[in-house]
Amino acid sequence: MRAIKVKKTASAVSTNGHSPFRRQRQIKPPGFEEQMNPLSDHGEETYKGSGLLEGRSAIITGADSGIGRAVAIALAREGANVCIAYLKEEKDALETERWVRKAGRKALRIAGDIQSERHCESIIETTESKFGAVDILVNNAAFQSSHPDPADFSTDEFERTFKTNVFGVFYLSRAALRRMEPGSSIVNTVSIQSFDTDGELLAYASTKSALASFTRSLARTAMATYGVRVNGVAPGPVWTPLIPSTMPAKKVRQFGSSTVFKRPAQPAEIAPIYVFLASAHASYVAGEIYGVTSGQTPL
Repeated sequence: MRAIKVKKTASAVSTNGHSPFRRQRQIKPPGFEEQMNPLSDHGEETYKGSGLLEGRSAIITGADSGIGRAVAIALAREGANVCIAYLKEEKDALETERWVRKAGRKALRIAGDIQSERHCESIIETTESKFGAVDILVNNAAFQSSHPDPADFSTDEFERTFKTNVFGVFYLSRAALRRMEPGSSIVNTVSIQSFDTDGELLAYASTKSALASFTRSLARTAMATYGVRVNGVAPGPVWTPLIPSTMPAKKVRQFGSSTVFKRPAQPAEIAPIYVFLASAHASYVAGEIYGVTSGQTPL
């Protein structure tokens, strides 16, 4: 993989050590890329592929924007056909599809809620039918909510967070494993919140801790039974629609300012780790969780 250069937009640099998000327009969940200020960098103009995934077929949940879109672009430029799974952000999903097709690869869009077991199974079945195989599954979609008082978390919120972030990953992984050939790969988006939690993200942090354990546990049995590698990526703060759509304005303005780089990552800076884990370069990597946290991962 070649190193990427991040565009020096307002979202990629800080001024006098402060976060650049001073006049962020708030948006409602699930969030839409076009409403962000500034826009994210998904590697559209920077990521260069080298054929690492030629002829492979990938499913990426939450692929309409953020990390999911950046991973979709990167995997397509490495030669993979891509299923873009998303909730309901049609316009964003169409833009991701445009970049996948521009890379010369096949694209498939599937909208729906991964809280549904049947929908998750349908994603796997449809992708196999259209592409002929399921070689890579990137479990990236997630839901979060933020409250300073733990009593403010509703039961519905807590359940939705677990059903999306944990149950959905389980449903998709189970269905995929039944169809994957040896050498295939599952990559789960975990989080810095798995290890260094923020109390205001109580439900989200809990699910990501569960997902870290799920990833390590599944890795052992998936390799032994199916020859499929399972790993995770634990990003720190990343500038995606999930942030302004689920966090208070003050936290958005300060987002990423406590990191070594004094800014959040761009999705383009995270995607190459997924490419590595999905490729044969990671043939001896299983049960690992790669932190991309700007110095925040506890040791």
